Amino acid sequence: MPANRPAPIFVFDVNETLLDLTFLEPLFARCFGDAAILRNWFAQLILYSQAMSLSGLYTPFSDLAAGALHMMGTIYGKPIGDADVAELRDRLARMPAHADAAPALARLQEAGFRLVTLTNSPPSPSPTPLERAGLGRYFERNFSVDAVGRFKPAPETYAYVARELGVDRTSLCLVACHLWDTLGAQATGCLGALLTRPHNAVLPAPGLPHPDIVAPDLADFARQVLETWPAPSGPS
Repeated sequence: MPANRPAPIFVFDVNETLLDLTFLEPLFARCFGDAAILRNWFAQLILYSQAMSLSGLYTPFSDLAAGALHMMGTIYGKPIGDADVAELRDRLARMPAHADAAPALARLQEAGFRLVTLTNSPPSPSPTPLERAGLGRYFERNFSVDAVGRFKPAPETYAYVARELGVDRTSLCLVACHLWDTLGAQATGCLGALLTRPHNAVLPAPGLPHPDIVAPDLADFARQVLETWPAPSGPS
């Protein structure tokens, strides 16, 4: 635990970390006859978002998500129509919060910790997905990689947040349930906190930084934060 460093600004990933991705399962069950295809689609979406960043290319994450759905349809021999894409976009905009999100964020906010978000998703008009899920009030700012035209874990994404907040990257802690996100942040000097929600775990391999904090959920993450750093003076 990084107790020797001042309390960081906590930068939360949004999709799957705060919002429940399983809300999309009915779409995949209907289109593919198997709700578990959701995980394959999401893995392909992340793979190709990172491939685009490495290639110097960019398209909004929501458009890439629709394209990945069409690609999965081709792979599995299940034609994807305009109504299916419309449902995907609608469900992505209405994902509910995980049950542990609001209580944990409220504890941290009331203790005075600074909370922001950083998402691969493009900006959206109000009400945003976070506002619809009842989480918007916990964050002082919300950042999208759309501003730099690179997807996480590209270094530019974390540098952008630090620049906008007027702090060094060492003052940030990226909180996500994706190891590729935490290791990307750690590689730029940020702290990294991994939530081991279902389908996510630490990868023990040489050369990879171990997350500074590992927690099964946001409740335990908040507990560890409050035990590690003195609460800042007054609510954020």
